[in-house]
Amino acid sequence: MTLNPWRLRLLCQLDTHGTVRAVAQAANMSASSVSQQLAVLEAETHTQLLERVGRRVRLTPTGVILARRARAILDHMDTVEAELRGFGEEPAGLVRLGAFQSAIHTMAVPAVTRLAGLYPHLDVEVQHLEPHESMPALRGGDVDVIITTTDFVELPLGPDIDIVPLATDTIVLVIPPGHPTAGRGPADLAAFADEPWAFDMPHSYMATLAIRLCRQAGFEPRVVCRFGNYMTTLQHIEAGLSIALLPSLAVDTRFRVATRQLATPVSRSITAAVRRGSPPRAAVSTVLEALRK
Repeated sequence: MTLNPWRLRLLCQLDTHGTVRAVAQAANMSASSVSQQLAVLEAETHTQLLERVGRRVRLTPTGVILARRARAILDHMDTVEAELRGFGEEPAGLVRLGAFQSAIHTMAVPAVTRLAGLYPHLDVEVQHLEPHESMPALRGGDVDVIITTTDFVELPLGPDIDIVPLATDTIVLVIPPGHPTAGRGPADLAAFADEPWAFDMPHSYMATLAIRLCRQAGFEPRVVCRFGNYMTTLQHIEAGLSIALLPSLAVDTRFRVATRQLATPVSRSITAAVRRGSPPRAAVSTVLEALRK
């Protein structure tokens, strides 16, 4: 029996994403092509890996076991390939780094800039992935390292993930510079119940956190806009059109906005995360160390 690594990766992605359509989008393939390759994998293994449930397919128990084992196999193959390319030399090869928006310019870019000067044969591909996107991507093998938060209670970490603490980031209330409360002390969110609010996109970490904090303060926020880009959010606030809860790292000083700490402090723990299994290859360890610094 010879197992094709590419087909194994598709099986892992099906375990992560749940649908053939989602795997096709992640792999830049058609859904029919994904189905054909998975059927070939079944023939190669002489095992039923998929079962149909209504109009969808899901992994059989055997398929789940193979997908979980395949992750470790694929990680080990990546390690061996990198070692062969860089044997006796400095860390080399490609490391795919996923990071949420405010961590890209404050953590990822400085780390990658430093590494570029030290290791010319090390390539780091930075991808914008919010916490609700990056963990599935890491588990599915689409990225090697992510910068995320351990405080996203809707998407808990599991025993298959190793984390490296990086920083703590405070959540602040961001208001227009001419707001009547600008310059005052810690803010009680209940006092802002009637304000127009800017929110992140649904299901994102900040949208989930903001709605929870507003409801804990006793009100349902009046959301007037949703942006997946903090720069756009800050422009909207600067124009006096809304207020928002944002991580401190996201507040760019180029925008004329005011910030207030919360009366009940809230912060997020920022961590790097990798898949647990075989020891990370040298290139991944080098990226982790750069992020720590």
